[in-house]
Amino acid sequence: MKAGKVVFVILVILLLGAGGGAFYIWNGMQPVKASDQAVKFTIQSGMGTSKIADVLENSGLIKNATIFKGYLKWKHEGSHFQAGVYEAKPGITYDELIAKMNSGDVVKEAMIRITIPEGYTVEQIAKKVSEVTGTPADDFIKLADHPGNEAVEAFKGVSDIPNLKHASEGYLFPDTYEFKKGTNVSDIYHRMMEQMQSKIDSIPDFQQKLKDRGVTQHELLTIASLIEREVVVDKERPIVAGVIYNRLDKNMKLEIDATVQYALPEPKERLLYKDLKVESPYNTYLHEGLPPGPICSPSLASIEAALNPEPSEYLYYVTKKDGSHEHLFAKTYQEHLENIKKSKSTTK
Repeated sequence: MKAGKVVFVILVILLLGAGGGAFYIWNGMQPVKASDQAVKFTIQSGMGTSKIADVLENSGLIKNATIFKGYLKWKHEGSHFQAGVYEAKPGITYDELIAKMNSGDVVKEAMIRITIPEGYTVEQIAKKVSEVTGTPADDFIKLADHPGNEAVEAFKGVSDIPNLKHASEGYLFPDTYEFKKGTNVSDIYHRMMEQMQSKIDSIPDFQQKLKDRGVTQHELLTIASLIEREVVVDKERPIVAGVIYNRLDKNMKLEIDATVQYALPEPKERLLYKDLKVESPYNTYLHEGLPPGPICSPSLASIEAALNPEPSEYLYYVTKKDGSHEHLFAKTYQEHLENIKKSKSTTK
């Protein structure tokens, strides 16, 4: 064979080889067969690009891990991939996969939402948690009664107070909470207590205001819980707070219906006179001063009202019967009796 022909044959072989290699690379970079069935894959913290490429190939999202690794090196990618659980459909391109891992477009974890209305008791909160999580309400109540060594500063020492119906009553902040599905009851309980601590910490000069009012934090939350259960109209919260302080200063029984409702085995739509005689340390018709502790979870508005009562000489209040949920306030018992008559005559 002449030298010229030999060179030509060698060139043809090299070109064919190069062409075959190029085709192999090109084909390996093409997306796998498209599918509507999404595939999950996990990128762990500290995982290198070589291992990530293997994960993608094993997940059926790319054809060739070696080619993907070469592509990452060529594009100077891979150093900003974020750890997490991802989801992608077969048929996705290299660039789309890279963008997803760069942005940390991970699968959103299944969440549960629990809304605790203002004025809920521990037992009502336990029932709500049970409805959402499927765990027995008693599990939550046991925690509320025997929380053990509680890290939240607001709660320290409360467990030692005698005659409490539920140790944590009033210390679980009413709010809407989101938790990862499967979160245990203990974590849910602690989150609610931590939220109360956070709200208390958000009040400027809180500890100084406690000293100025001459009450402990526990007493303040107790007063706030009474306000929460007695008042619907926000503007009246400081006024009712003032009435409570005025009656305490005069050593008058508070005679607050909500404390009787809390003392009863089951709350009633309407209290009877015999209910006012139920024996309980929470019954403020029988016992002077504050009940042993809060009777519900107070809102921030009620806590602030308890800290900043409106000065007045009012000692009594009665609910209007016109559907407004407002009250008539009185300085004397005689005025109170007249207000009772007025409240019955006022209709919507």
